[in-house]
Amino acid sequence: MEEFFFHFRKELLFTFLIALVLILARFALNKTADRVGKRQNMNVARIRLMFRYINLFIVFVAVFALLFSWGYDWRKLAVLFSSIFAVIGIGLFAIWSILSNITSGIIMFFNFPYKIGDRIKIHDKDFPLDAIIEDIRAFHLHLRTHEGELVTYPNNLMLQKAVSLVEKDAVMEEGKEAL
Repeated sequence: MEEFFFHFRKELLFTFLIALVLILARFALNKTADRVGKRQNMNVARIRLMFRYINLFIVFVAVFALLFSWGYDWRKLAVLFSSIFAVIGIGLFAIWSILSNITSGIIMFFNFPYKIGDRIKIHDKDFPLDAIIEDIRAFHLHLRTHEGELVTYPNNLMLQKAVSLVEKDAVMEEGKEAL
């Protein structure tokens, strides 16, 4: 056992340092996302979703850093990761809108002027919409119309279309607006 620690002391030290740095980075990123979410009065579910994205990013960086620190050739790692990304990229090309909606969801988390409960108007010539935001999810928003109809609206369209705020913190009563 002592021989193992002596022989791999450099790798074990790097592993410890990588784990420490990534734990601190995860803590700092989660704290920042939490602070941004609370400052902007965001729903707890949206903040937790951002935590999941951060954790996924940290795991990816950890795997890459640990493989590199334990002496795997960076050229082989580059081939491995580029192959994985190529397969994922080809697989996701057919469903590019999912990536677009996830990216839009992340952008909307940090910079979105509308909150749950706000009444908005989407200025779209094909599908104009006047509704109240019920929920903001990773891929779409839940919007409640005047008639009580629930509409799921993709996040990427929220960033592409003109949207205006009609009323802050509008209240819904049994599918009808209380104005």
